[in-house]
Amino acid sequence: MSESVHPIEVNGLSRKFGKTQALDGVSLRVPKGIVMGLVGENGAGKTTIIKHLLGLLKPDAGTVRAFGIDPVQSPEQTLNRIGYLSENREIPGWMRVSELIAYTRAFYPKWDDAYAAELLHAFKLDPTARVKNLSRGQRAQAALLIALAYRPELLLLDEPSSGLDPVVRRNILTTIIRGVVNEGRTVLLSSHLLDEVERMVDHVAMVHEGRIVLCAPLDELQRQHRRVTVRLATSANEPPQLPGVLLWDDIAPMGDGREWTAICNGKTEEFRQAVTQLNAEIVEDNAATLEDIFVAHVRGGKKGA
Repeated sequence: MSESVHPIEVNGLSRKFGKTQALDGVSLRVPKGIVMGLVGENGAGKTTIIKHLLGLLKPDAGTVRAFGIDPVQSPEQTLNRIGYLSENREIPGWMRVSELIAYTRAFYPKWDDAYAAELLHAFKLDPTARVKNLSRGQRAQAALLIALAYRPELLLLDEPSSGLDPVVRRNILTTIIRGVVNEGRTVLLSSHLLDEVERMVDHVAMVHEGRIVLCAPLDELQRQHRRVTVRLATSANEPPQLPGVLLWDDIAPMGDGREWTAICNGKTEEFRQAVTQLNAEIVEDNAATLEDIFVAHVRGGKKGA
């Protein structure tokens, strides 16, 4: 397989469930060796994209390729190269943890016993415990272990933080994800927890109502967006019309109509000049969070210029 082939290439993907348009012309390319964050509200279409990559769903329109291969037509070729952690942690409850590991190991020639033992220790899982008796967080850890231990080239994580305590989420999960990428492999991480995604990913694809509304490297998005608070000379019922504003906060922080906070998209000099012309001043200027950026693009700058 050519090195130029991306682990994920989705072009014009559309899918309906009954009358519901779950995906509408989604295109996404994920190069090798990065963490791509797939973010959006619950029901936005993130899991549906992942299911197409696994070959569990057939596109109504468009194409889906994993390593240049159609996962519906050639499931064995693709699934041997993909690790998957589902939001529902679908693993057999009757098995003991040791049996789950042994059962999964049989399917993967590249299974790494030493790495599996390392993860078992890191997660503090009892190998004799039955899966059905594990806590929600422990089941999530067991599912993550069997998704990782054969060192897949592509790791698909659907809401990986669900059920995990804060220590595991912040330390172990982040360490594992960075370790995967440091080995030259690829991660697609789907989540609605934007603050956590911000700590773990290199690139971001924002999904809203079945469409990708923005896709770019995280550091580029952060450079291009600012959260700026402007103080007007007099109170106003509406925010001013200024260049570069994607979205104004609905409520002025001071409550007297003088201070307004905007998410801006990088027209810094034009924005500052316009503020000066209004005889106003900028009282705060901070980097926008990923949540700020997502909300601004989803709502479409309804109160901006």
